[in-house]
Amino acid sequence: MGEKWRQLKYEDRLQLDICLKGKMKVPDIAKLLHVAKTTIYREIKRGKFTKRNSDWTESEVYDPYVANEKYKENLQKRGRQLKIGNDLKYASYLEKKIIEDKYSPEAALVTAKRDTDQGFQTTICVNTLYSYIRKGIFLNLTMEDLPIRKKKQKKKRVKVQKRAQAGTSISLRPKHIDKREEFGNWEMDTVVGAQKESKNILLVLTERKTREEIIRKMKDKSAASVVRALDGLERKLGTTLFRKIFKTITVDNGTEFSDVKGIERSKRSRKKRTKLFFCHPYRSCERGSNENNNRLIRRHIPKGINFDFMPRTEIQYVEDWINNYPRKLFGFRSAGELFQEELLKLGISVN
Repeated sequence: MGEKWRQLKYEDRLQLDICLKGKMKVPDIAKLLHVAKTTIYREIKRGKFTKRNSDWTESEVYDPYVANEKYKENLQKRGRQLKIGNDLKYASYLEKKIIEDKYSPEAALVTAKRDTDQGFQTTICVNTLYSYIRKGIFLNLTMEDLPIRKKKQKKKRVKVQKRAQAGTSISLRPKHIDKREEFGNWEMDTVVGAQKESKNILLVLTERKTREEIIRKMKDKSAASVVRALDGLERKLGTTLFRKIFKTITVDNGTEFSDVKGIERSKRSRKKRTKLFFCHPYRSCERGSNENNNRLIRRHIPKGINFDFMPRTEIQYVEDWINNYPRKLFGFRSAGELFQEELLKLGISVN
């Protein structure tokens, strides 16, 4: 997921200058220098220089010397202003975590503190980090790199399609599930790709207590595909284990969840493997864990992506990233850690 993170050296800048003069495209330059495309764009911006031509016209060009001087100037400025002083390794670590690994500033700081092998000289608090980002003190990190939540726009209400089969309302779901104290109660949703382009969609399941995430790619948004995906999970875990881990599943009113019997019934024994509950219309807050984890998915898979050509390894990467992401809610422990603890309580060992 992305190129290897590193800072450009003067030799890289000279090579970049040659590539730009040869009309080479930015993605190709990034691949040649083994850096991200955003690094090249920022470097070009940093090295912009107004050149006077022989006919007295002016044009903007990239100058590697100008870029290198600005780079050194920013290093000195950062050393004077930051509490981290000359601990540039620490600053680069934070930049990598936030830009490349898609961490929030707070999660990046916690990870840096735990990564004792790095030998950082100092630490800063989250308010200081936000302040430095806003002031533009970091070489590459800007406010645009942060996972800032956009203001929600009011959605126009549309007519909800009726479910093909009657399902149980969330109003009848046992009240103790609301407290998130019992393990094994899940929320399920779908994430769609580019409209009119992507046939494939993602089926996402979130465990309410631990926030463990499961992502499965489906060939289409049909009820049959949902049942097949859950059948696959049951085959992998075994029916007995599936019943212990998936006690209940809560979904919205989408037609892809209309086959209630197919979702609830075991593929092997034809007895129930789980219990399905439906949210009230227009109440996405009743699947709050799903919604929050969907935002984490979008950090790596923005809207408008065609899922048809997305390899399963990339989807697995996003699932692993979510389950290993340090959560403030859990004292910066990950969903994966908590999920494994719950399995051990049940005497289950799952890799």
